[in-house]
Amino acid sequence: MFNGHKFSLSGAQLTARASGVLWWEEQRLLCVSDLHFGKSDRLARRFGVFVPPYETADTLRRLQAEIEALDPTIIICLGDSFDDLEASKNLKPEDRRSLHQLQEGRKWVWIEGNHDPGLVELSGEHLKHYKTGPLIFRHIAELGSYSEVSGHYHPKAAVRLSHKSVVRPCFLYDDKRLILPAFGTFTGGLKSDAKEFDGLMNKEAYAVLTGDKSYIIPMPRE
Repeated sequence: MFNGHKFSLSGAQLTARASGVLWWEEQRLLCVSDLHFGKSDRLARRFGVFVPPYETADTLRRLQAEIEALDPTIIICLGDSFDDLEASKNLKPEDRRSLHQLQEGRKWVWIEGNHDPGLVELSGEHLKHYKTGPLIFRHIAELGSYSEVSGHYHPKAAVRLSHKSVVRPCFLYDDKRLILPAFGTFTGGLKSDAKEFDGLMNKEAYAVLTGDKSYIIPMPRE
C-alpha cells in the first residue's frame, strides 16, 4: 500500500515515504539520512552513558523493510551513517552481516557527514557529495545551492491529531531543496521553527511528517 507524499524537485519526481526514506522511482534510487549506527557504542565509550544497545539492529530492520518493498538499485546514505568513525569498526558481527546482505547487488553510496568524516570500513563508494540527474546529494545544506537533497538537521514538526499535538520527524522541502529526517533509532530532532532553518527554506516550504501515515502541512515557523 502506498504511504507517502509525491512531489517534484527540479523536475525529479520524488516520494517522501512515511517511513522517512526518500524514493526516486525513475532512478530506482532510495536515499536515507542520519542512520547513526553505533550510537549506544559511542555514548558508552565517550561519556559512560549506557542505553540499550539495540538501535543499530532496529534501524537495519526498518531499512531492510523499505529495501524489500522498493527493490532499489542505488542506495544513498546521506551522512552521519555512523555516530563516529570508531562506531563503524565496532559494529556487532550480526549487524555487519545484515548490512552486507542489504548491500549485495546494489550501488551503495556513503556520503560523509560531520559524525563520520572519512572512509568507513565497509564496501560501497565513499563521497563528499553525489550528483545524478538534476539533483545533488550532500550531508549539510548549503546557502545559495539548489536542486539539493541533504540531511543533518533531523527536522521534526508538530501536527494536531485527535485533539492533541503530535511531534514527528519530517521532510522539509521547497522549490530549491529537500532536507530529510533522521532515520536512525534514538536520534532526536530539531523543530522546524529553529533558527538553523532561517534562510534555508523559503516561505512556501512544506513539512511532510513521518510515522504510521504521512501528513503534509505548511512548514511550521513558530
